[in-house]
Amino acid sequence: MRIAHLSDIHFGGENVEAVAAATQCLAADQLDLVVVSGDLTRFGEKGEFASAAAWLKQLPEPRLVTPGNHDAPYLAWYDRVFSPFARYERAIGPARFQTHLAPGLAVYGVNTARGVQPRANWSKGQISDNQVQEALAWFAAAPADTLKIVVCHHPLTEMIGGPMTGKVWNGEAAAKAFAEAGVDLVLSGHIHAPFTWPYGYGDGKTYAAGCGTLSIRERGVPPGYNIVETDGAEIRVTAKAWTGSKYESERTWSLTRR
Repeated sequence: MRIAHLSDIHFGGENVEAVAAATQCLAADQLDLVVVSGDLTRFGEKGEFASAAAWLKQLPEPRLVTPGNHDAPYLAWYDRVFSPFARYERAIGPARFQTHLAPGLAVYGVNTARGVQPRANWSKGQISDNQVQEALAWFAAAPADTLKIVVCHHPLTEMIGGPMTGKVWNGEAAAKAFAEAGVDLVLSGHIHAPFTWPYGYGDGKTYAAGCGTLSIRERGVPPGYNIVETDGAEIRVTAKAWTGSKYESERTWSLTRR
């Protein structure tokens, strides 16, 4: 099984060459799924969403796309407060949750972004108990040997030494619940840097995996995306880094599969 994971394209501030090259690479690949974990736009502007929607149509199908904090309008305050993901839904698709079910694979996308929050930094994440329980109820119907993946924009637990934080309210509790329910991977973006690590819950075989950005908003890491591969014994996550002329495999993590 082979999955492409992209995030944080930030149309309006995208790295044009890196986006074009990634699009070509994915079109030539043999993929079971393309995942995009949010921040398709820079400021949630209508023109940015139009560019994002046109780009998504160039990617292989099937696709699962979830919103990020930048996909709520930055300047249209009324929309940000009362309908933060209306523009996203008109241009891209459902914002609240998304699902993909195929033989051997079950993927659930959950929205950890909010238009406004009762804290100063609205870019940080939230995940409610209801969102977690809805995801777990959906996974419960999947066969036991299915690879189970959650997709969200913000890392549920913090990347040690990362260039920025997600500070997801209820994130630790959600990570614990997903691990104890046998979710295999939680894919995220937001921090613009690739990583993997195991959650310290359950049997220790639930992993967080984040990918980099395809924007000019680099945080000490070149633009890139991840390829996730799996067989019966392990999950391999490979970070692809843009060199300015091509993508190279920067690092591969081998994760033990339950």
